[in-house]
Order: sequence, then C-alpha cells, then structure tokens
Amino acid sequence: MENPFVFGSATSGEWFTDREADAKRLLANFRHNVNTILISPRRWGKTSLVRKVSEDARSSTLKVVNMDVFACRSEEEFYTLYATELIKQTASRWEEWVENAKRFLSGLVPKISFGADPMTDFTLSFDFSNKQLNGEILNLPQKIAKEKDIRIVVCLDEFQQVAEFDNALYFQRKLRSAWQLHQDITYCLYGSKKHLMTKLFSKQNMPFYKFGDVIYLQKISTDDWVTFIRHRFEVTGKQISTGLAKEVAVTVENHSSYVQQLAWLLWVQTDKEATEAGFEAAYTDLLNQNSMLYFKYVDGLTTYQLNFLYAVSDGVTSEFTRKENLERYQLGTSANIRRLKTSLENKELIDISGKTVSFNDPVFKLWFRKNVRRF
Repeated sequence: MENPFVFGSATSGEWFTDREADAKRLLANFRHNVNTILISPRRWGKTSLVRKVSEDARSSTLKVVNMDVFACRSEEEFYTLYATELIKQTASRWEEWVENAKRFLSGLVPKISFGADPMTDFTLSFDFSNKQLNGEILNLPQKIAKEKDIRIVVCLDEFQQVAEFDNALYFQRKLRSAWQLHQDITYCLYGSKKHLMTKLFSKQNMPFYKFGDVIYLQKISTDDWVTFIRHRFEVTGKQISTGLAKEVAVTVENHSSYVQQLAWLLWVQTDKEATEAGFEAAYTDLLNQNSMLYFKYVDGLTTYQLNFLYAVSDGVTSEFTRKENLERYQLGTSANIRRLKTSLENKELIDISGKTVSFNDPVFKLWFRKNVRRF
C-alpha cells in the first residue's frame, strides 16, 4: 500500500495540500515575468509549492530551472552550481549539455566532467582567475533565452545563503546589477531563515530591496488539513473522524511537515478507524523521534535563553520587559531582552513577527514543556 503522507521532502501530486491561492499567484508571476521572493520558516512547504508551480508552468517556450544554494559556501561554488544547472536544465540530452556549455560559455573555456551516470552526473568547473567569469555566468540565462527564443524562470532555494559569503554585500550588488537587466528571465528567490530573508529584501539599503513580489507564506488552514487527512485515510481503506483529524493539525499548529508526520504515525497505528489511543501513541512517537535533535537545540543555551523559552512556552508572546515577566521568568534587565531575542532568532529557535514571539518549531515547544526542567 502506498504511503498516504509525505514529510521530510518536497511533496507533489496527490500528496500536495491546498495552497491554491499561493500557487495561482506564483504561476501568474512565472508566466508574466514578475520576480518573486518567497519567505517562510523551514518545512512549511515552500519547496513543494515552487516545484508544483514549476511543473505547471513548463512549456516549449518556458523553461524552469530549480537549484538549491544551501551547500554553497562561496561565490565560486555559487557560480559553479549556477552554470551547471542552467546548462543541464535547459536541455534534455547530455550531448546537448556539452554542446551548450561550449557554445554559451566559450569565452570561459569550462571544464566538463561526467560521473558514473552521464545522464545525471554532469558538472562544470572554471578558472576563477578569469576576470570575465562573473559577468559571463550571471548573464548566462539571458544568453540562453535569447539564443533559443525561450523564457526562463530561475528558482533559487535557500537564497539567504548568499548573505554568508565573504564580501556578501558586494556579491549581492553584482547579482542585482546583472539580473535587473534580464528581459527574458524571471527569478524566484526563496528561503527558510525568515530574519535573513526579510533583511535581504525589505531593507532599503540592501541591493535586493524591491526586487520583486514578496510573498510571506502562511500556514494551511485547519479545515483544509482536515479534508486532506480524512481523504488520505479513506483512499487507503481507513477512517478518521473530523475531530481526530482536527486534533492532528491543531496539535502541531498546522505546521505542514509535522501534520503529515503525525498523520502518518497515526495511520500506522490504525487498523480500520483511528482512535484517541492511537493518536496518543503517535504523539508520543513524534516527540521521541525528534528528541535527540531537540536535546541539541537546548545544549549550550544560557540560563537566560532557557528562561526566555520558558516564557514563550507559557504563552508569553510580547511585553517581556514588563516587571512581572522579568521577575517571574528571571530574564534579567529590560536591556537583556533584545539580546535574547536576537540570539534565539539567529539560532532559528524563535520567530519574531512584529512584536509577537513564537517557537519556530511547534513540536520542539511541546517537547520543551515536557522535558526541560524549569528554573
């Protein structure tokens, strides 16, 4: 029997849930040459959404190139990945990859490498002492589009990684100065480190300020999750009540990956119809499966940082500098609050939206309340 729920990787087809309005907006941007910046916390479904819309948008005259820059640690690694994926994903045969690499990058004399499987293992490398390299590679998609009389959508996952490069601001200026001149290319830049992505695209002094349509991805509604969970149970010959399906979604605060994971664990516990006892077993399993990761989260946190998390886990979302909150949770002085927020946000343990603070990971919040000793 096929797995009815998918988590930990991008979903597609029947496993893809809702996002109809987001998909419609993103597809319109792809087709009408509107750059898009897509921001949300990790595992909310950004990659799944972009991959689904990519499939819907592809045609004989519109190519979509997807790449993940998370592993790139330098400009050189970015250029290598960028050129390789552009050549590979705008052609269908490995013979054409070689031909196009020589044709579109002739001035850079790229080295072409194949692995054990020439149909997938294709990589370019360059002499980075060549001063022409930067402009040639950054303008590669526009050159391909003009030569082939097509349009290209370039999707870059975990784009905030460019903020970690040496001379990051200078590199971002180079990207912006090249990409803003491309007439036949649409860019979709998305990432999961919300505070870094927001800084890159919302601050007026940053190169990518007002580069495109900024979409802050929202959570899928409880009603949509209930419909999805009940349907996925039914197509595999099992049943789950509306109330229990709602409990699955609400328990993990509608977090896409965790809804799918908890629903899967409950499905495994179910013979014919899901029960509350099965849900409790699935919930315990979910916490246990993630416990080692969560121990790493809290290992090394200061007492003040832990106390701040205690406050958030108790439902305090703002006004941390009030005297009663400072005293009750032993947070130190008012001046200490800003440092605590910054440090925990940088560790991706909390999310800050306006003046409201919440846990980035709702299951970590549940685990924290159960397993970490209070002051």
